Amino acid sequence: MMASERLQKIMAASGIASRRKAEEIIAAGRVTLNGKVVEEQGTKADPERDIICVDGKPLKRAEGLLYFLLNKPKGYVTTVSDPEGRKTVMELMRGCVARVYPVGRLDYASEGLLLMTNDGDLAQKLMKAGSHVPKTYQVKISGRPDERAIEKLRTGISIELEDGKRVKTSPAKIRLIEDAVNPWYEVILIEGRNRQIRRMFQKVGFLVEKIKRVQLGPLVLDVEPGKYRGLTNREVEQLKSLVRTDAG
Repeated sequence: MMASERLQKIMAASGIASRRKAEEIIAAGRVTLNGKVVEEQGTKADPERDIICVDGKPLKRAEGLLYFLLNKPKGYVTTVSDPEGRKTVMELMRGCVARVYPVGRLDYASEGLLLMTNDGDLAQKLMKAGSHVPKTYQVKISGRPDERAIEKLRTGISIELEDGKRVKTSPAKIRLIEDAVNPWYEVILIEGRNRQIRRMFQKVGFLVEKIKRVQLGPLVLDVEPGKYRGLTNREVEQLKSLVRTDAG
């Protein structure tokens, strides 16, 4: 038997909204528990036995949660829809039996591993910049940075985000994996800000030619570009364990 949990956690686990959004929905009086409107945020319920409704519609059971590893090709945006009419990763998931959403993002020109799920609770935890879930990338650079420049990136460097805010990046692991005029590096980050790798290398005077994410926590890229596969129960549990460890 499942123990009682806070309603906002149950709602997030069902994929209906993030925990914060679930709290707003509860505050608006849109949630009922066994037919009664929920008035307190801390209210607990047993998702196996209680009837929880939002706007009169019962929540989906947690058993309906789905998790997929997608290999995003270049030329797709990591959004549900795009006002510019570009192809989105949702088009690659057309064969999926339920609607799932991308966790985090890979920009239009980047490729590689992308997690797709309807587990709103897990998605929210993974997308927090401080989630400390390691992300491994293969990165091709235009030109050859010297060791001093690479060491700056390893220790953390101040970059400007799209909103103009300046942040210092967390320490990164960087190693040369293919020595050439335009070399390839393996870059491991424990955060994932928008266009972070491109901004980091640009700060030390180099442009990024290609980015491919090959690992996210325990997940390793192992499908062809444009293809996806379901996560194993072990992989799902490893992901959840990672964010639980961080929260604790």
